[in-house]
Amino acid sequence: MIMTSKPFLSPGKQIAYALGQLGWSTLVNIIGLTLVYFYLPPENAGLPTLITTAVFLGIFNAITLIAASGRLWDAITDPLIANLSDRSRHRRGRRIPFLAVGALPAALFCVLMFTPPVREVSAVNIVWLVVMQMLFYLFLTVYVTPYFALLPELGHTATQRLNLSTWISITYALGIMVAAQTPALAGVVQSAFGVDDKMTAFQIAIAALAFVAVLLMYLPVLFIDENRYCERVPSTVPLLEAVRTTFRNQSFRYYVVADFAYFMALTIVNTGLLYYITVLLLLEEALVSALLTVMVILSFVFYPAVNLLARRLGKKPLIVVSFFWMSVIFFGVFFLGRMPLPPVAQAYTLIVLYAIPIAFLGVLPNAVLADIAEHDAMHTGERLEGMFFAARTLMQKLGQTMGVVIFATLTIWGRNPGDDLGVRLSGMAGFALCVAAGLIFLRYNERRVLRELEQREVSAG
Repeated sequence: MIMTSKPFLSPGKQIAYALGQLGWSTLVNIIGLTLVYFYLPPENAGLPTLITTAVFLGIFNAITLIAASGRLWDAITDPLIANLSDRSRHRRGRRIPFLAVGALPAALFCVLMFTPPVREVSAVNIVWLVVMQMLFYLFLTVYVTPYFALLPELGHTATQRLNLSTWISITYALGIMVAAQTPALAGVVQSAFGVDDKMTAFQIAIAALAFVAVLLMYLPVLFIDENRYCERVPSTVPLLEAVRTTFRNQSFRYYVVADFAYFMALTIVNTGLLYYITVLLLLEEALVSALLTVMVILSFVFYPAVNLLARRLGKKPLIVVSFFWMSVIFFGVFFLGRMPLPPVAQAYTLIVLYAIPIAFLGVLPNAVLADIAEHDAMHTGERLEGMFFAARTLMQKLGQTMGVVIFATLTIWGRNPGDDLGVRLSGMAGFALCVAAGLIFLRYNERRVLRELEQREVSAG
């Protein structure tokens, strides 16, 4: 059994930790919200098509295969980095040195993904995007996997872990909001600085956001002394055994399969958001910035309720209800542009309803996984936090890979105004996957995990 007498982070250091997530969330959401739209824009976007739209094997296009290869590469590197981090004996700790190495290259390669060498359809652009994407995801993993592993190490009780999870949920949501400003910021660049070319304006906007992101990513490196706040117990478990150990944990299996389905659904809909606005509702793409800003602000309103309800009702029932609620919202995507409401009203109605489950699913899953990792360490005596979070992000990224593949594949059946069946079907795919996630997560035995953790805390006190 592993116990600690280490202090908990002060409020200021909790914020410094959380702001690191704002940085990398901005980068990853720039990719999620903009990449497909940038390289394979609809006809009314005013952007050039940069890679071939040819279809392979009847269902795949180039952007599908490129995005999928990036996420698969990302998934492969997760357990490798996690095992290196878990086993690290660096004098500054097991996690912080990795954050220091990963931040700057991740931001740089994020920008380079949007600077193709040729401004028209070209095989050179495909090669460029594949290489830049692989480098981006490598260094993102170097940062993100150890970052998440800090959560159960910095939070020494279930309440502390829930509080930290709430903080990083806030900053992840803010990262979505910041990344969503890309089209609006590109518009400002065009109007205020006289940049006539829309593609160049997008590139300047992305570079500016990435610069801010990397500064935020270094805040945990500068302000958190890992040796002061975390138990320094390097793991001795080899990579393959560590992977097997995580997946032998029954609680983790239910958690991670549900998470896989949910992130597949979420990626489908997030990738489609610009299409929903410009193709289904025939509105300006800059509206996405306002919509996601409203969503983030509304989700913040619910965060205190999330924290309070989780303490009273438990995290599991709230997560299950949120999965089912989100499935209904995704079902509604199919009918956008066909409802008896003005298009702008349809967009805002959808995003307001979306904000509620996003608040719960932004906070609670990380806290649940931290509980599972701490519970496993209590029984095995091995601290494999990095591997648990890496195994989670591995499955999460496989889900995101499949989500991009599904959305990009569906665009074959229509991605333009008046020819939009593929875009509408993406909502139905998200609906089915969220229902599956809710049903799977019902199997997780939260009561047993928390009861045994509480018994350990009582005995330690």
